[in-house]
Amino acid sequence: MVQALSKALTLAEFLQLPETKPASEYVDGQIIQKSMPQGKHSVIQGELVPAINGVVKPRRIARAFPELRCTFGGRSTVPDIAVFRWNRIPRDENGEVANTFPTAPDWTIEILSPDQSQTKVTKNILHCLQHGTEVGWLIDPGEQTVFIYRPKQEPEVLDEPDRVVPVPSFSNELKLTIKELFAWLLE
Repeated sequence: MVQALSKALTLAEFLQLPETKPASEYVDGQIIQKSMPQGKHSVIQGELVPAINGVVKPRRIARAFPELRCTFGGRSTVPDIAVFRWNRIPRDENGEVANTFPTAPDWTIEILSPDQSQTKVTKNILHCLQHGTEVGWLIDPGEQTVFIYRPKQEPEVLDEPDRVVPVPSFSNELKLTIKELFAWLLE
């Protein structure tokens, strides 16, 4: 849902607003509330975060964060999963994970919900790629398809069950086929 405001808000003003559920994003001067996640979206997100973290987190290579606000390049978006290399995770003065992430993730993952605009989600992925993201995934549970986006490359469309889904170089130990990804919906 796009909010119409009598006065356009700046990004800084948007960031001062209270958080909404589901999250609102600031894109091109507009406030757009994300769709409420539904069953398939929730299952895939709930399984994928620990699958990624199980490979990259123990060795402090990277970390996957669900629903993390990332503010950069004049936008503030909330990818379904944002993965940051370990040395790029913002930290506070105590060395703990910071509350604000003013940078693009290294890997952004979006999971399409039935009422969600694929165009809007794709634009967010492309924005990330323009600001340093290595790989973007758009997972479409309804079509059991994964779109892979990389900077300055043609998107890949994966729907063959035995195809291993490409991951960023820092997480190449994660081996996940299309069949395995969507089998989570049967559990």
